[in-house]
Amino acid sequence: MRLFIDANVILDVLADREPWVQDSAAVLSLLDEAGVQGLVATHSVTTLFYLGAKHLGRPRTVSAHLDLLDHVTVTPLDQDLLLRALSLGWNDVEDAVQAISAQRARADYLVTRNPSDFPSTVVPVVTPRELIAILSASPE
Repeated sequence: MRLFIDANVILDVLADREPWVQDSAAVLSLLDEAGVQGLVATHSVTTLFYLGAKHLGRPRTVSAHLDLLDHVTVTPLDQDLLLRALSLGWNDVEDAVQAISAQRARADYLVTRNPSDFPSTVVPVVTPRELIAILSASPE
């Protein structure tokens, strides 16, 4: 299973943001399981580093990013992807880039805390809690 993880899910864990940290941490813990691949957009990594360093300090943020990068594949960002995202006409270009990145990476799910930010995508958009429920309901 390929999970494209929106930056807000990772930030919930890095910043210990309540009430979302528990569900988001459960999603990130799935990345340790065989057959589950985590995907993160290039720009999410840099944005998370900026926010993390600002709030958690640089040493802790470097450590967290090294751990994150051991568990995810960073998806490429290029001109074609940006043009495709802009062609969607969404108000939030960053969300459009996430959606196109997830599609290009052939993700099974785009996991975000804000599914309403993704009005139309090829990849199913779920919250961390919804993903956990889906996986709990499916036979192994």
